[in-house]
Amino acid sequence: MAYSELIKDFGRIRSYLRSFYVYGFQHRDDFTRKSARSYDNERRRIESWLGGYLAFRQDENGRRMFFSVDSRQVPRNPLYRAFKTKSFTGWDIALHFYFLEILKRSEPLSAAAITDRLSEMLAGLPGDEEPDESTVRKKLKEYAGLGLVVQKKRGRETVYELAGGSPNPENWREALAFFSEVLPLGVIGSFIQDRLEEPCDVFRFKHHYILNALDSEVIFWILRAIREKRLISFVTTDGHEIEVLPFKLYVGTQTGRQYVLAETRKRGRLFFQRADFIEKIAVGDFYQESPDLEQRLEYFQERSWGVTGSNTEQPERIEMIIEAGPAEYFVVQRLLREKRSGKVEQIDDCHWRFSAEVWDPMELLPWLRSFIGRITDIRCTRDWVVTRFYRDFADLSRMYGVRRYDF
Repeated sequence: MAYSELIKDFGRIRSYLRSFYVYGFQHRDDFTRKSARSYDNERRRIESWLGGYLAFRQDENGRRMFFSVDSRQVPRNPLYRAFKTKSFTGWDIALHFYFLEILKRSEPLSAAAITDRLSEMLAGLPGDEEPDESTVRKKLKEYAGLGLVVQKKRGRETVYELAGGSPNPENWREALAFFSEVLPLGVIGSFIQDRLEEPCDVFRFKHHYILNALDSEVIFWILRAIREKRLISFVTTDGHEIEVLPFKLYVGTQTGRQYVLAETRKRGRLFFQRADFIEKIAVGDFYQESPDLEQRLEYFQERSWGVTGSNTEQPERIEMIIEAGPAEYFVVQRLLREKRSGKVEQIDDCHWRFSAEVWDPMELLPWLRSFIGRITDIRCTRDWVVTRFYRDFADLSRMYGVRRYDF
């Protein structure tokens, strides 16, 4: 067999999936990192998981593969399958059952005592190989991190016991189905759903952001670092290596993209980092929060219209005056509903002012354009933002042949 469907390094598969099936639509000849045979092996592996969701188009350079998914027909994210093909060793499987058998029949035991019990159980079986205490200790530590066993101190000794019982997933069928497809780390819900006799397929999503599944491992380490107040270091897709203090995870309602709000350790700059632009990530040391952290975060977030800009710049003021008569209060209601951190003030019976202080006023332009026809004035402390607004309007007018505007 030329390849195995199981994998050890998900980061490599994530890179293949994004480069060839999601963003780049690259061709086999564009692959330069290893041999063409390596590309063929990875392609066949991916097709074995996702064969029903792949399509291709033919151009002058050959065949290009890409994802093709109809959200009306797909109740569960197919990309989670990539996480369920992790390779393992023989001891990974065997130790799981041996640990359960040893710990369920005794009081809390140390790693040394569990190793001794394990040797007794293996004594009558063929084969001379036995896991040493170091292997047992590492596996117990892994299980403690997964919540399968509880690690605690008994005097100077570290002992382990089985964790308490788990709830019946059958009682959470609908919640698991929704969580798996909507929330970050939905892959966890997908794993639990695999234990159900009949998974719940009642949900369909108009906007189904399935590509977030590829970032699940990155998101896990980010959320863990946020909870434990630890530094993270990561390498971006353009090769930059950054060490930051992570604070919060954001998910875009329009694009489904995931961002982490973080502060650079060296420069103390708050910024947003897209999760799908992170190639490698590692959790570092614990950090001590600065006394003014909450105030700085609040100040930064209040002036963030979207996910660009940084606090090394001064916020810019932008304002727009629109016309809405007494019988058109629905326009004002929309302003109030969508103003985010901005303010809405009434000037007179027919005019209303929207104003906001933001790090990047360019982020507001698509939203401001949706009020064209009612805007009577627009201003910004960055003159080129206003120039850009009127230039785009002039281009649009010429495109549709409405009238010639000179701004």
